[in-house]
Amino acid sequence: MTETALPIVLLPIGTDDAALDACLAALEQGTPAGTRVWLLDDAQAGPRGIAIIERWLESTRLQAEYTRRQRPVGEAAHLSEGVAACGDMDIVVLAPDVRPAPGWLGQLATCLQRDPTIGTATPWSNAGECVAWPRIGEVQPEPAEPRRIAAAAAQLPPLHHELPTAGTHAVMLRGTPRTRIGKLDGESFESWAAALTDYSLRLAAMGWRNALCENAFVARDREPWHGEEDLDVLAVRWPGYRPRLAQFLMDDPLHDTRLELQRLYDEAADDSLQDDLFG
Repeated sequence: MTETALPIVLLPIGTDDAALDACLAALEQGTPAGTRVWLLDDAQAGPRGIAIIERWLESTRLQAEYTRRQRPVGEAAHLSEGVAACGDMDIVVLAPDVRPAPGWLGQLATCLQRDPTIGTATPWSNAGECVAWPRIGEVQPEPAEPRRIAAAAAQLPPLHHELPTAGTHAVMLRGTPRTRIGKLDGESFESWAAALTDYSLRLAAMGWRNALCENAFVARDREPWHGEEDLDVLAVRWPGYRPRLAQFLMDDPLHDTRLELQRLYDEAADDSLQDDLFG
């Protein structure tokens, strides 16, 4: 893989301490040293969560920063502030209960580099709805061997299939469109997952592509949380979104690619992986 500038990783902190601990461990193991990581805490982490963060900050190889609000403003509003603070830089929003497989960030960055029309790049996940693997629209157990699924995904041809919306388990956002599209809508939505969905639909309306990064994978235990009225707001603002998503799930245009990933995963063996693939 050619040298590619890596984006800033934004990690909104949640209340699940065990999930955060696992996320930070996977982030440390699978992300190049020196990567800029911003942990944004909307006054959500409790004493144990703060201790986990502080311990990780003391030992991490990454260029990490942690900020915490004194009073919460709501997760969508808080992420919107964080994205706005990054200006027109490329960023990745990573859910705090996600465990990225090795090489994930470089693959996402390369995806955007390949195609200048891509506005968002979303990796595979075992809990990724339309980009779920091994079965679409289902939450499946995570792969037992992260390096094995990473190696398998890295071998897929980078077709960058268009998606009906960006995923919210992990998504890379190209920075340049924000000068025209504007910031994430942190006022109309309660959850940042819904705000990201709305943002990706605005990108699509302006001609940008929401694409699958076939070469990256992150694990998660559940689908994202949405606020009580978030889906209603999306339905009113984007009436074609749910029908288009439903049609995508029924047609499953990723079926063949998903089968190929399964074949490569089945053939992969940990003792054949090269460490320099994920440096």
